[in-house]
Parts: sequence; structure tokens; C-alpha cells
Amino acid sequence: MGSGSRIVFPCRAFSLAFLVPSFTSSTQLSLKSFLAHTSLPPTAFSFLRMASSSSSSLTNGNDINPSNDAAAPSPPSASSAIDFLTLCHRLKTTKRAGWVRRDVQNPESIADHMYRMGLMALIASDIPGIDQDKCVKMAIVHDIAEAIVGDITPSDGISKAEKSRREREALDHMCKLLGGGSRAKEIEELWMEYEENTSSEAKIVKDFDKVEMILQALEYENEQGVDLDEFFQSTAGRFQTEVGKAWASEIASRRKQR
Repeated sequence: MGSGSRIVFPCRAFSLAFLVPSFTSSTQLSLKSFLAHTSLPPTAFSFLRMASSSSSSLTNGNDINPSNDAAAPSPPSASSAIDFLTLCHRLKTTKRAGWVRRDVQNPESIADHMYRMGLMALIASDIPGIDQDKCVKMAIVHDIAEAIVGDITPSDGISKAEKSRREREALDHMCKLLGGGSRAKEIEELWMEYEENTSSEAKIVKDFDKVEMILQALEYENEQGVDLDEFFQSTAGRFQTEVGKAWASEIASRRKQR
């Protein structure tokens, strides 16, 4: 892809300004294919559709300086950062689908879930060879693609491979929206490391993902009198780390003592 050009799209409430890569025909087809296969409302990608349709006229103009193609990655501009954060707002407003399907009242959002996972990573005891800062970062980005694809659960009937494909494409678009560069690369690498479960940090954070879920299930059971045993059954015996096993055991013990 070539270098980016700044485009400002007028919206109802604000102007959306961001760096748009010079899309080739194959990239446009890929974007159209992704949009055709996602179940999200069209508004989630309206700005990407506009970017794709506008790219050919931009690349034929004088707005792009070819000498910038080989430039070193730069931090996100203010507009790219705010555009990225505005998209991430959906993590705060999208409710976790598992709780919604079980008629839990006022269920947590995706951002709520990731925030407490970040706290788990922060307060966990030091483990030799484990990068705690990486765990905190991984916890707050591991579900970030759900800002676009939503919270896909096993009951949706979507295969793990298809879920991963949708989330990977969403992540790619989010990183481009951020303007590329070192921060976007770090987010992508953290997400992939978690997704592929390729490091000790990823295994710990995956355990925190399950621990946070069953802790939340226990809290909903206590507060609302609902039976959420299936969430405990789905995680039983699946913890990979000592900290995950210890915290899950503590939650199970408290549940039995009610």
C-alpha cells in the first residue's frame, strides 16, 4: 500500500478525520467482502466504505507525496488517535452477549470485562520470567476487535476459525485507523500473541479471561438470584496457570459457601 492522505468526512455530530491508506482494487474487494460477511450495523464501517470509494481519486491527485512511502513509522496523530478511541467507545456500550442471552439485568460491557482483567494482571504476584506490564496491556486489548465484530459466542454458531478471521480483519482496520506506526504494531502483536496462546503471558491472560467471567457469574448469581452454573462448567479444568487455578478455586469455594 502507498502512503496515507488526510480526508475529513462531515458527520451529523462531528467531523471524522483520519489517515486513509491508498487502497488498491484488491484491498477494496477485501473490504467489501468483509463488510458483506459481518452482521454489524452498516454504521460501524460507514467511514471505511467512504474511504474505499474515495481512494482512487486521491491516488491520482497531487495530495500524496511518493517520497513518504519509505518514511519511518510515526506516532498516531491527534485526529487518528481520537478516531481510534471513538471507535473503541463501542467496547463501552456493547454488552457481553452471554449475560444478555441469560437475561441478566444491566450486564457488563466488553470494556468492563477487559478493565477488571487489567486489574487482575496488575495485582497478581510477580512470577519469574513473566512480563507483568505485557500482561496488563494484553488484557486491555485482547477483545478490542469486538468494537467492530461484536461479542461472538459459541451459541452464535460461528466456527472458531471464522470468528478469528473476522476479528483479525477488524483488528487490521483498527490499526490502519490508528495510522499504523509503533503503537498500532504493538496492539496487533499483543492481540496475535493472545489469540495464538504462544507465550506464558498469553496463558496467564487467557486464565484471567475465564477467572473474570466466573467471578462476574458469581456476582450476578448473588445479586440477581439467577443460575449461571453453565459458565462454571464451561471453564472447569481449563485453567493453564497456577494463579488461574488458585483464583478459580477461591471463587468456586465462595460459591459453595453461599
